[in-house]
Amino acid sequence: MTQPKQKVYYGAIIGRAVCLLILAFLLIISIYPVIWLLISSFKTQTEFTLNSVFSLPGSFSAGIENYVDAWTTGNMGTAFINSVVCTAGSMVLIILTALPISFAIAKMQWKLSNKIAAYITFGLLIPAQVALIPLFSIYNNIGLTNSRIGLILLYTAQSLPLSVMLFTGFFTAIPNEMMEAAVIDGCTIYQMLVKVIFPLMMNSIMTVLTLQFMSSWNDLIYSQTFISLAEKRTLQTALIMFNGSHGEVNWGPLFAAMSITIIPTLVIYMFLSKFMIRGMTSGAVKG
Repeated sequence: MTQPKQKVYYGAIIGRAVCLLILAFLLIISIYPVIWLLISSFKTQTEFTLNSVFSLPGSFSAGIENYVDAWTTGNMGTAFINSVVCTAGSMVLIILTALPISFAIAKMQWKLSNKIAAYITFGLLIPAQVALIPLFSIYNNIGLTNSRIGLILLYTAQSLPLSVMLFTGFFTAIPNEMMEAAVIDGCTIYQMLVKVIFPLMMNSIMTVLTLQFMSSWNDLIYSQTFISLAEKRTLQTALIMFNGSHGEVNWGPLFAAMSITIIPTLVIYMFLSKFMIRGMTSGAVKG
């Protein structure tokens, strides 16, 4: 007996091929600028002047001097430490503030919970540029300009509305019966949060931490406005120091400094992206 011929759906094959080509094109235009930046950071000033912008560096070992120059002469080492301190401090503070506020709004019964939630969410509608002048006046009066503590507070306040909104959604998805069972078993409210709630919310916590890192690490407007001392500058403001007095730019050290700035972002996102995707797409607690 002859077997029936299987139908070939050429339309589906062509559609799949087109989708793959579009994704490959988007991937190339997204990754190529980063690769070009890393390669260009190893070029000498002569190669930037005489060769094409798409040419490869003549010697990668000679380009290492660009990183040494950026780290020492460009003061990127101090700026890197400042960025790490401010970013890490804001990440810790956002968890310590957003989690209790979200738990109180989502799970505790009190009269002003809905109004407080609406008030905090309203902070998403306020552009950072609108608050710069009032904030600078307040910071200048209380002595928080040129202070890493001041930047940590600013980064935390900037991300607090979004973090509270995300955490509130995740707290709402957790059944009350689960918390009641933990209390019946003898857990205090703090033990319940640490031993029961936090493990269930690990993906959401990592999502908020990733967003907080990206926002704080890449900040320019706050650090440039509130920091004027060279020893207190963060990475983004330190990049401005590579411009010469007459507009000339030493491209090798500048690209090296930019690479130093973006490499931690790429590493953090590579390790935390899966948690971020799970946290943004999870809508319920699995039983």
